[in-house]
Amino acid sequence: MSSKLKTLFLLSIISLFTTSCVFKKDVVYFQDVQPNGSTPINYTLPNIQVNDILNIKVTALVPESVAVFNSMNNSLETSTTNMAFSTDILKLYGYLVSADGTITFPVIGRMMAKGKTTRQIEDYIIGRLVDEGYVKNPVVAVRILNAKFSVLGEVRNPGTYSYIEQSITLPQALGIAGDMNISGERKNVLIIRDEDGNRTYKKIDMTKTDWFNSPYYFIKQNDVIIVNPNGAKVATAGYLGNVANLLSVVATFLTLYVLIR
Repeated sequence: MSSKLKTLFLLSIISLFTTSCVFKKDVVYFQDVQPNGSTPINYTLPNIQVNDILNIKVTALVPESVAVFNSMNNSLETSTTNMAFSTDILKLYGYLVSADGTITFPVIGRMMAKGKTTRQIEDYIIGRLVDEGYVKNPVVAVRILNAKFSVLGEVRNPGTYSYIEQSITLPQALGIAGDMNISGERKNVLIIRDEDGNRTYKKIDMTKTDWFNSPYYFIKQNDVIIVNPNGAKVATAGYLGNVANLLSVVATFLTLYVLIR
C-alpha cells in the first residue's frame, strides 16, 4: 500500500470520527456555577394574555355569600365528573380573555384582564366586593388554566405541554420534554415569545448561568423553545446518519485496505 493511500486512509478515518465527536464543554450544563454559591432569582408573575382561560374562585366565612361568584366553578366540577378534562371544557366554564382583553365576572361585569397578573386580578376583585358591600373578608384565587409551552427539536419528547403552576423555569420545561439529546446545541437554545402584541427571540446558552436573572429564566404561557442540532449532528446528518452507517463506512475502508495493501 503506497504512502499516499495510507495517508488518505488514515485521514478519512480521523475525519469520520472527529466530525461525530461531542466535547464535554459543549454538553455540560451551567459550567460556571460556583461551588456552594447562590444566586438571587427575580421572579415576576406572568401577565395575562388574550385567549387565556382563567379560573376564579371566591371564598368567605359564609359560603352562601359568594355562591353567585362561583357559578362557573360549580358547573365545571359537575361537567368534569364523567368527562375528560380538556381545553374545550375550560372554554365553556372558565373565563376566556376576549380579543379586547376583558372578561365578564358575575355582578362586577366586564373588567380588563390583559396585561395584568393573577395577583392584580385578585386584588381588584377583592376591592370591588368589599367596597360595594357584597362580601366581607373575601379570599380570591385566580389561576391560568390553559397555560402551555412547546419544545421542538433535539429533545427526547418534543411537543406542547400544559401546566397550571404559577411558574416553570426553562430547565424545568426542558426536563418535562425529556431533556435535550446529546445532539442538542446547548449554547444556542432559542426561545420565541409572544407578549403584548410583540414577538421576541432570545438565544440562551445553557452551559452558563449569566441568564438566570433575565426575563427568560421563567417561561411564559405560549413560549416556544427550540433546541437546534449541534455541529456534530449536522456534520453527520448527510452522509452518516446513524451508527449503522458509520460502521458500514469503516468496514468499507477496512476492506479496501486489505485488498490493496
